Amino acid sequence: MASTIDMQEIRYLNLFERIMGVRTRFCFKYNEAIVFCVPKPLVHKSVGEGGRNIREMSEILDRRIKVVAQPEGLRDAEYFIRAVVSPTTFRNFEIRGNEILISGGDNKAILIGRNKRRLFEMQKIVKDFFGKEFRIV
Repeated sequence: MASTIDMQEIRYLNLFERIMGVRTRFCFKYNEAIVFCVPKPLVHKSVGEGGRNIREMSEILDRRIKVVAQPEGLRDAEYFIRAVVSPTTFRNFEIRGNEILISGGDNKAILIGRNKRRLFEMQKIVKDFFGKEFRIV
């Protein structure tokens, strides 16, 4: 989980902590949304009552905001990737050697994105969190 963060991400993290009342070190962009990773017990607190905190932060930044549970190793990899790509789904998840493979089925084009943008974003996320390569088959 050694990723370099830039000044903009530091601003996002500070705003997140001020609004949500939860401290985190992990945020990234996926599919034009800003995704924050918090420890699993704090997800509900950071979302707020009825999603109030998410709405407030989304209005301030004028972007979609997601809060997902921080993975605690490879056993949480499937749940983490499903949470990041939702509402899009994938069929199968498999860890094979140094690769994480998912089969997209009907949603393969959505998972890859125009000019492979979403694929490259997810490859970077998987590399940072799990140290593995990512492929869609």
